[in-house]
Amino acid sequence: MLLIFQSLGTASNSAIQKYMNAKQVPQLFVATGATKWGDPKNFPWTMGWQPSYQSEGQIYAQYILKNHPNGKIGILFQNDDYGKDYVKGLKDGLGDKAKTMIIAEQPYEVTDPTIASQMINLKSSGADIFFNVTTPKFAAQAIQKAAEIGWKPVHILNQVSASVGSVLKPAGFENSQGILSTAYLKDATDPQWKNDPGLKDFFVFMDKYFPEGDKTNLFTAYGDSVAQTMVQVLKQCGDNLTRENVMKQAASLKNFELGLLLPGIKIDTSPTDFHPIKQNQMIKFGGERWEYFGPIMTGATGS
Repeated sequence: MLLIFQSLGTASNSAIQKYMNAKQVPQLFVATGATKWGDPKNFPWTMGWQPSYQSEGQIYAQYILKNHPNGKIGILFQNDDYGKDYVKGLKDGLGDKAKTMIIAEQPYEVTDPTIASQMINLKSSGADIFFNVTTPKFAAQAIQKAAEIGWKPVHILNQVSASVGSVLKPAGFENSQGILSTAYLKDATDPQWKNDPGLKDFFVFMDKYFPEGDKTNLFTAYGDSVAQTMVQVLKQCGDNLTRENVMKQAASLKNFELGLLLPGIKIDTSPTDFHPIKQNQMIKFGGERWEYFGPIMTGATGS
């Protein structure tokens, strides 16, 4: 085996990380944003791809400090490495203000049937900013419950659950207006990219190789983009297709541009930097789609 590519999930990748590194098999561009995938000192054979959860959390902190410096934050989070990574990023980004601004934290387990009681507790806390760190099923529940109980905080939804089709539409577009999140990929449904060369190339590719695929699904764009990154690594390897050279080239991506990344976002790695993408842009849901706003923002990769 030369490498494994895009294995999915924080828990599943955590389960094999030590084994893959002991066997010196590249565990490349794993499909999860946990910060632990960028630790070349302790795990030199594992590399992530998307912005880390801690980095994303820090970007939300920057937004809150600039736009809601006196806000009271309530957090709903999945009680595992995934959820805690986001919370750590937010707290690190808020710095000393985290202790006073965060007034409620409500965990949930993946086995919980509902997060109704947590949402009621968060509303009762008096929080006027809601940091929603959930996977799609619970994200939709949280959006619906907030509407049901008449809670209208500034709603920040983690990128993991920012899917229009699988989260916001089931939760109800009328309940999702004004929700904030982040993005690093172009949205094919956004009119501003109508004549974008990168999207045009993507559509041509989809028509040829995956005509039944959904061109408007961000997960399709994600798959195309991470696959192109893998192709670039293999091109840089040339005829030297060894595990060592695969990792060397993966850690040697310089200002690598992809057609579906937002303008200004590039892929950069080094032997000491295993976080290929570090930037995001804030987005706000309006009507039936996300609207991009503000500058491209960078969050520290965390530790």
